[in-house]
Amino acid sequence: MLTLPASTTSSTPSSPSLDSTTDSHTAVADSQIAIATASSSVGRRGIFLVSAFLVSVPVFFQAPLVRSLPMLSLLLTGVLFLFVQSLYRKEDSRCLGDLMAGFTLTWLAGSIYWGWFRWQPLLHLPIEALALPLALWGISRVKNPIAHWFYLGSLLGTALTDLYFYLVHLIPHWRQLMFTQPEDAPMILNAALLKMQTPWGIGCAITVVGLLIILGSLPLRSDKLHHWAFSGAVFSTVLVDGLFLAAAILA
Repeated sequence: MLTLPASTTSSTPSSPSLDSTTDSHTAVADSQIAIATASSSVGRRGIFLVSAFLVSVPVFFQAPLVRSLPMLSLLLTGVLFLFVQSLYRKEDSRCLGDLMAGFTLTWLAGSIYWGWFRWQPLLHLPIEALALPLALWGISRVKNPIAHWFYLGSLLGTALTDLYFYLVHLIPHWRQLMFTQPEDAPMILNAALLKMQTPWGIGCAITVVGLLIILGSLPLRSDKLHHWAFSGAVFSTVLVDGLFLAAAILA
């Protein structure tokens, strides 16, 4: 940074060369701020999109895997953990490593529940919340708690979805689907749809979706990456629930 000698800090006019140098430094500083701001914006959007994608992964990959090969799904948690460690070794991939760490926690809980306890709806949320103490500790102690906020967003979406199932009395249909043969599933899904299409079912759906949208939107006002990870996970729940509804209608 340029500084004037003490003898020139009076009313002595500055030289054109000094003014041009100062202007140059100001322009460079302004451009660096603009680049940093733009990079931060792209980073936030990237974190949001990757978070939304990771919440959707279990629907298309883990769900069919864990039902037929639960032990393999559980063992893949170790593979994911090793992948997270490899991401942490590089400075430019640590944010992705944080997201994958949060995803690994959700994968572990999902493997345990859907592999061995899926016929017990009451155990769904407690098992999915196994890492909640760790997440709460990380939020208060970790400098960049992206993994912990992602996990909380995913857990919140799960909790509100389960709440809808209880409010609309869909739990018996849940149990039946876990025990039934695939060819009998359409009949159970149609019975569940009849409850969802009642005024009570529609009202509860609007309330739950509204809560998800509000809770997912508020953190987007922040410039913190972990808040955007939380929002991505919450908003993705709306998409996943919509896919389940579409599958039930098509069945």
